[in-house]
Amino acid sequence: MKLDHIDFNILRELQQDGRLSNNDLAQKVGLSPSPCWRRVKRLEEEGIIDQYVALLDPEKIGLPIVAYCQVMLEKHQLDQSDQFDRMIGERAEVLEYYSMSGDYDFLLKVISRSIKEYEEFQTQFLMRLPVVRSVSTSFVLKQKKHTTRLPLRFVNQQKD
Repeated sequence: MKLDHIDFNILRELQQDGRLSNNDLAQKVGLSPSPCWRRVKRLEEEGIIDQYVALLDPEKIGLPIVAYCQVMLEKHQLDQSDQFDRMIGERAEVLEYYSMSGDYDFLLKVISRSIKEYEEFQTQFLMRLPVVRSVSTSFVLKQKKHTTRLPLRFVNQQKD
């Protein structure tokens, strides 16, 4: 799907405030409401707009501990990786999960109520998985930047 500057403007505005009414969005991007609504629907149908969410403040709801753990599997076999995927996918405290290049196989972003709760996740669950060889954890001390907005200005500057 080819995106034009109006599509990028719509995406910028919705990344800033996903609760904008169609009328307000149309006004901000210089369209009338009907064409704006059609463009948003097309962006949704094409999967460019993946979902709309409410972003919560983890500390205010009692989840102040953020840990990044690097996991190395015992063997690099597809069935072990699939098993690990299934087990990690079921864990609500794992917010993000990436297959990585480098020294470790996976990177997990884990949130918890306390260091003790994280320690239980690691020792009682993660380290007990037969496919796991090692885990290395780093705790976030202070969040310096957090955004969910993609840098559309870089994408928009690409040449045809």
